Amino acid sequence: MENLLGLLRIRVKKGVNLAVRDVRSSDTYVVIQMAEQKLKTRVIKKDVNPEWNEDLTLSVADPNLPVMLTVYDHDSFSKDDKMGDAEFDIKPLIEALKMNLSGLPEGTIITRIQPSRSNCLSGESNIVWKDGQVVQDMCLRLRNVECGEVELQLQWINIPGSKGL
Repeated sequence: MENLLGLLRIRVKKGVNLAVRDVRSSDTYVVIQMAEQKLKTRVIKKDVNPEWNEDLTLSVADPNLPVMLTVYDHDSFSKDDKMGDAEFDIKPLIEALKMNLSGLPEGTIITRIQPSRSNCLSGESNIVWKDGQVVQDMCLRLRNVECGEVELQLQWINIPGSKGL
C-alpha cells in the first residue's frame, strides 16, 4: 500500500463493430490488465456492438506501465476466442492531474492526445475538467483483428494515506 499512487477507474463504455466469432455474432467481454492485476467485464451475449457501461478499478503503483485491453468471445465448450487487443498510456492523465486545475470552467479541455503509430487511439482523446474531476475519454482501435473499437473513460481516484501524485 505504501507504493500505491492511487486508483484508476476505467469505465468500459461500449464496443463498436467488433469481430464476429460465432454464427453471425459474438458473446463479448473485455479484460483489462496492468502488471499483475487483471479485471474483466460481464459477458454480453450475441452482440458485436455491446454496451457494458461497467467500471473496473486498478491500483496504480507505477504510472509508466501500460494498461492492456483484450476483447474476447465467450465460448461454453471451448477456449474463448480473442477478438483483438489494445494498450494505452496513463502518463498524460497523470500529468494533467499534477496541474493546479481548481477554478477551471466546466468542460475545459486540458490536453488533447492525437492518434499515432505509438498508440491505439482511433480518434483524438481529450482530457477534460468535468464535475471537479480530471476525466479522459478515449476510443481504442483493436489490433490483431479485422475490425473493432472500444470506448473507455478514465478517472483518477486519490486514496487517503497513499503515496499520492
